[in-house]
Amino acid sequence: MDLFERISADIKAAMLAREKVRLETLRGIKKEFLEAKTAKGGDGSLSDEAALKILAKMAKQRKETAMIYDEQNRIDLRDNELAEAAVIEEYLPKQLDDEELTAEIEKIIAQVGATSPKEMGKVMGVASKALSGRADGKAVSAKVKELLNK
Repeated sequence: MDLFERISADIKAAMLAREKVRLETLRGIKKEFLEAKTAKGGDGSLSDEAALKILAKMAKQRKETAMIYDEQNRIDLRDNELAEAAVIEEYLPKQLDDEELTAEIEKIIAQVGATSPKEMGKVMGVASKALSGRADGKAVSAKVKELLNK
């Protein structure tokens, strides 16, 4: 079962369980998937890889919005955004913790043969593809910079 079908099935389950936040979030995900499927130049299908990119973007947006609401002391809105982010993250691969991220990036640095911060672009090119969906781009960038500056 691909991600699109899984979301559709989970929408039905959320309706039956009367889970309002989950249902709204899943409908939003399905809307994004449908837009990607029918986008100009597309072939009418959506790979799981493309779907994961959409989900990662949506989760990131929710977290950033929650931070803004937190700064404005809008706790009710922040909590809703965080709840939506949690639902979206259920469909993403497990995120790497700091130790796992360091180990993965060290392997990539060794593979690429980078030795100085000037070669960060080479490492980031490989790292962003290899760690796509499993780590936030900002975290990857910061870790690459840290390891190359040693």
